Order: sequence, then C-alpha cells, then structure tokens
Amino acid sequence: MRQFTQVIVNQALAATALLLTAVATHAQAPDPAAYLQQSKAFSAQMEARGLADDFKGITTNGTVVPGLFPIQATGVSTAPLQQKATAFLATLSSEQRANTQFAADDVEWRKWGNQHIYLRQGTSFEQMNEAQRAAAWAMLDAALSVQGMALARNIMRLNETLGELNNNNFVEYGEGKYWLTLMGEPSADKPWGWQLDGHHLILNYFVLGDQVVMTPAFWGSEPAVATAGKYQGTRIMDAEQTKGLAVIRALSAAQQQQAIIQVRKDGNNILTQAFSDNVVLDYAGINVANFSAEQKALLMDLIGQYIHNMEADQAEVKLREITQHLDQTHFAWVGETNDDSVFYYRIQSPVILIEFDHETPVGLTHLYPRGKPYKEHIHAVVRTPNGNDYGKDLLRQHYQLQPH
Repeated sequence: MRQFTQVIVNQALAATALLLTAVATHAQAPDPAAYLQQSKAFSAQMEARGLADDFKGITTNGTVVPGLFPIQATGVSTAPLQQKATAFLATLSSEQRANTQFAADDVEWRKWGNQHIYLRQGTSFEQMNEAQRAAAWAMLDAALSVQGMALARNIMRLNETLGELNNNNFVEYGEGKYWLTLMGEPSADKPWGWQLDGHHLILNYFVLGDQVVMTPAFWGSEPAVATAGKYQGTRIMDAEQTKGLAVIRALSAAQQQQAIIQVRKDGNNILTQAFSDNVVLDYAGINVANFSAEQKALLMDLIGQYIHNMEADQAEVKLREITQHLDQTHFAWVGETNDDSVFYYRIQSPVILIEFDHETPVGLTHLYPRGKPYKEHIHAVVRTPNGNDYGKDLLRQHYQLQPH
C-alpha cells in the first residue's frame, strides 16, 4: 500500500503548492476580479485531477466491501428536516434556485474544497437576505446537534478572524463565505440532500427515507483560537484533541508501539480531504480488538465527539453501526503525546474513517514559519468508506429497486 499512499501524498503536496502560490500573491486583499480568475484556475485543476475517475469510494485495497449499508428503516423521522429544506428553497429567487438546486445524483456532491480559494456553486450566506439566512440556519438546525451547530458557527466566525489577521482581507475570507446547495427535491421517500461548502467547513448530508449519511464532513480552522478581534475568545475542537490524547495515553507501552506509526511529525499527514473520494488507504496502527473494555470506551468517546455533530437520534444510529465493527477498527497516531504536542490520528473501520491533523501554516504564514505543523491550524475529516460517502451506496440500491 506504500505506492498508493505515495500517490496520495504527491497529490496533497501539489494541491498545497497551488494554494500557497495563490496565498503568497496577496500581501493585501486582492482585486476581486483577479481573485475570481485565480479561483477558477485553481478549481479547474483540482477538479480535473479529483474527478477524473468515477466515484468508487475509499477502500483499503481497491475493492469495495459489499453489503455494509443496506436500505433499512431506522425509526428516526427526517420529516422536520424535509420541511425546513422545502421552506429554505421557497425563499430563493428563481435565479438563486437555478444555481443552488441540482439532481440527487449530480456530480456536484463531489465538488467541494476545504481551501478558501475553491470556487463554489450555490448560494452563500453572504449573498442571502435575512429571511433566507434564517431559513438556511433553520434547515441546518434540523440536521445538526447543538454541538454541531456551535462548531459550524464557530468555524465560520474564525474565518472572519482569519480575514482580520490578513489586513482585513474579506475578499478571500469571512464568516459569510459558505455556500449551500441542495440535491434533489426534499422528500419523504425519494433521495435528496444538501451540502454546505466553504473554507474549513464542508458538510454533505444525504437523506433517503429515514436514513441519513453525513459524510464527507470536514471540520477545521486556522486559527483555532481567536485571541482578538470581532470574535475574540472563540475556539474550536479542544475535545477532539484532548480525547485523542486520552486514547493514546491509555495504551500500554507495547500497544503504543503498534499505534504510533511515526514519532516525528514534520508536515501534514491527512490523506482523505478534498477530491480524495477514491483513495486506497490500508489500515495502520493497532487493531482495536486488542483494546481493553476501558480503552474501547475511550475510543468510542472520541468517535462520538465527531458523530454527535449530527442530530442526536441519527447520531445514535451511526454509532450503533460503528460499534458493530469495533473489533475491525484500527487506531493510528503520528507525533508525540504531550499536552503541547502536534499530532495526527486516524480511526478506520469498514464503516467509518476519521482523520485529525495539526497542519502547517497557510493563511498565517506572515505570522508563523512555513512547513512546521502547529496547533492553530486544524484539519479533521469524517468519511464513510466502501462506497457510501454522499450516501452513494444507498442511492445505488435505491435506483436498483426504483430505476429512474
């Protein structure tokens, strides 16, 4: 699998080089027209690479494990979300709706980027009027937990802080630069969903009946804490860090030797963010089957920190699925394990993939040295391997039962 991993690393390095080149050209806020052209060029290159192959899904060896995601009743109603999504669509003008609503199986699902410069479709919060923003937040509130809503809002606020830290550059950054698209028509029995896409915050939310898939989901920020400015005191993802440390510290020395795949963390380690839908990524680290009951409980607490960003009842459905495959799960770590350490961890099973990474500076290279990971830049991604990101395996089965 080393060959596959090197391909992923090479792709990530190329994308980072493109992004750093774009950032380096702007000591001040760029001209909006010039920035738009740069954004189009960046996005075209990313999409040409990332969408060259049809969707398959993340696998360990290139082969999808079948039968993991059956169509079945969960008993958790999605009617409130359906109603809020319909109400949001009703607030849009005909032009906005044409730019915002796509078919349930449209490739638009796969067009998202955690980079700020990526060119997005849909309608942004910045472009919405007050009534539209209220309807959009109501839709998100029906899909996310209180925790998930708070995290999303704080990531958006920290993007405002990033603008402040870049000489008030609100051409590239800002809390309103997050776009919503809807796929399909909100329905009780037909497939549909929505996507929220912006810098360091991407949520894909697929719905079929009472089943929900909320992946790929990307959470992060640079900076992770606002020490000044409009949103001073805002901070994100402390629990994802402290709970990760709790898991690795709970392992015995022998277990840590298996889990820690690299002691030194010299760069970025995340492998499955934007345009990585078909990555081949073998298991690494320690098999959770070797954990004690107490160690498993700590790991499930860490996993739950991510899954509980969903609406509470839907989160419980997903956690039951994850628990069924717990002894097939692997936990891997890069870096040291001190309170002030930078680190990466990966949790991977047939039905869940979580990556957390302390990254090198991108938006704050004028304040921090390039190339050195630091705790003020966080990337975290949640994926459903084996073909069910974006609910695609459920959609495939639905079309087999009800051809369209």
